[in-house]
Amino acid sequence: MLRSLTMSAKACLVTDSLVGPRHSQVVEESLTAAGFAVVGALVPAGEAHKTLQSVSSIFDQLLAGKIERSTPVLALGGGVIGDMTGFVAATILRGVPFVQIPTSLLAMVDASVGGKTGVNHATGKNLIGAFHQPIAVFIDPDVLRTLPAAELQGGLAECIKHDIIRDAEGFSNLERNIQRAVSLDLEYLEELVAHNVAIKARVVEADPFERGERAHLNFGHTFGHAIETVSNYSVSHGHGVALGMVAASRLAQSLGMIDARTTERIVAVIGKAGLPTGGLKLPADQIVAAMSFDKKVKSGKVRFILPTGIGQVKIRDDVPPDLVTRAVESLGS
Repeated sequence: MLRSLTMSAKACLVTDSLVGPRHSQVVEESLTAAGFAVVGALVPAGEAHKTLQSVSSIFDQLLAGKIERSTPVLALGGGVIGDMTGFVAATILRGVPFVQIPTSLLAMVDASVGGKTGVNHATGKNLIGAFHQPIAVFIDPDVLRTLPAAELQGGLAECIKHDIIRDAEGFSNLERNIQRAVSLDLEYLEELVAHNVAIKARVVEADPFERGERAHLNFGHTFGHAIETVSNYSVSHGHGVALGMVAASRLAQSLGMIDARTTERIVAVIGKAGLPTGGLKLPADQIVAAMSFDKKVKSGKVRFILPTGIGQVKIRDDVPPDLVTRAVESLGS
């Protein structure tokens, strides 16, 4: 499939120390069989290594392979590898073709679709990066069998998010079938991945550079990214987003945008996915302060994506600070 998209003699395969030993050999063999000389790059696994230092290491490994502007760069791994590799592809030689091969549910349904790339900074998450669309995304749902439970749950957080912002019927279906996903029913998971990719693709196509509607995809992320940052990434992205959706729903309820029953449905399906809905031990004031460094801040105002019902959300930048603090504090219970 990749050969039909490029006549390059080489292909770069970027992966990490966790995914590489498990999956890189089959990808390398496939590339070699299609006539590509493979240039590999390996970095340590984990959010803590989503840094400019890791990007510099990838640059060194790929440039040593004498790549050209036509050489495709493939990201084999979860969201961290996808984001970093995309940033490398956007900047090395001023831009080369980029391909995503996501191996986690979160990366399949969210991070691999849309062209957002980047790394973290000490100030906050994903503050350095670029928009660089992949020329292809190759998803093999069978890989989901290899995921730890926590990784699968993290992906389900993004699936829940997509239905809350865009698809009330999809949310009802998820309420009925969430246990099929948790139990690794691959027939259902394949349907779920396709459903979520379609939602995200529609939103991204309408607003590729996040100047309006695409910001809806950040439901739960303003709180979630702040939680991740303050925890020094001991709270995973999926768990942070889950807690963020709970906080955002409670904030919307306190503003009169949704009723208590809607909040209860959102919190319940998050809990059924095995995701946290409370028990957060981080200081609320630090989380609120971290939100001011969010990429979505505009004219000094923190913008929140808040539900007005299942399947629809609204951007608000006029939220009283005390209600934000109260929503964060509610996560400690």
